Amino acid sequence: QVQLVESGGGLVQPGGSLRLSCAASRSIFSISVMGWYRQAPGKQRELVATITSGGSTNYADSVKGRFTISRDNAKNTVYLQMNTLKPEDTARYYCKAVYHWKDYWGQGTQATVSS
Repeated sequence: QVQLVESGGGLVQPGGSLRLSCAASRSIFSISVMGWYRQAPGKQRELVATITSGGSTNYADSVKGRFTISRDNAKNTVYLQMNTLKPEDTARYYCKAVYHWKDYWGQGTQATVSS
């Protein structure tokens, strides 16, 4: 099993930045894919970005060029650097791990972009 704990959310003005962290309870070296998803009120959860154990990344079109996903295997942590934030980025952000063909989710962290 994998437990995931997200942190780093908060309130930021448009154009600002946040860095989200996802700490895993086991070595992420053994986790095939980790990713960030988000869910805004009244909307479905959507993919933001993923990263494989080999370091390959994938991004939603809406965040390309603004967000960067990375992983630190030594700290068992995945990050999401979010720059040039827009009000439409406001959502609860969830970390997901795919381990032994099962999905594991964290509780999420809220990011609010507002002036």
